[in-house]
Amino acid sequence: MRSANPVLNERTFARAQSAPVLHTPTAAPPATMTIEGTVYKSAFLLLLVVGAATVSWRMADQGVLLLPGVGVAFFLLLGLAIATAFRPQWAIVTGPLYALASGVLLGAISALYHQAYEGIVSQAVVATFGTAAGMLLAYTSGAIRATPRFRRVVVAATLGIVLLYVVSIAMRWFGLAVPLLHDSGPLGIGVSVFIVIVAALNLVLDFDLIERGARSGADKRMEWFGAFALIVTLVWLYLEILRLLGKARR
Repeated sequence: MRSANPVLNERTFARAQSAPVLHTPTAAPPATMTIEGTVYKSAFLLLLVVGAATVSWRMADQGVLLLPGVGVAFFLLLGLAIATAFRPQWAIVTGPLYALASGVLLGAISALYHQAYEGIVSQAVVATFGTAAGMLLAYTSGAIRATPRFRRVVVAATLGIVLLYVVSIAMRWFGLAVPLLHDSGPLGIGVSVFIVIVAALNLVLDFDLIERGARSGADKRMEWFGAFALIVTLVWLYLEILRLLGKARR
């Protein structure tokens, strides 16, 4: 079983657990992953995202920073995610890099949306954190459980969405577009609602796997990995909510 989040899955935890940790027989046992430690690291990465987004937004407003190529940015962030999935120990480095890079992209995109639809960014931020809080409450209360079938469905939906993104970016290079992904009609809005729901459900799988990692005594380094995965999902959720709100205002 694996998480729908591309960078967070059982095999990655296994790879991290199998990494050698040198210690002498008389030394204290290695520290283990905790939920509290993951929360602190997630908050740190989130601060980096917000800080980078703030600088990017101000530069965009001043006309200093042009919006980066969405395709290039997408593949850069995807590359960091894939690298971290294969080398979870790198999350202590790739996590801050991903947070800063995504913050720059989010700031530029948010500035454009703000210019087109005043107040939309604050609405997207509130909706993102409200959704995250709601999914956490649903998970902790047992209203939503990360069962094997639940994981399989979310994994399949997420991989399908990623493939749709890749096809859309490739088509844009030839001056084409995926209609339902960018259309503001009822079907286009429906597609965005579906993607937002899938992104939100990824949070449930992230919460579940982080909890099991802490319960099983995973290596302390996995706190960075868990924090990285949560930031990946939150950034994705915010962008999709922003897109949905933008479609609804057209």
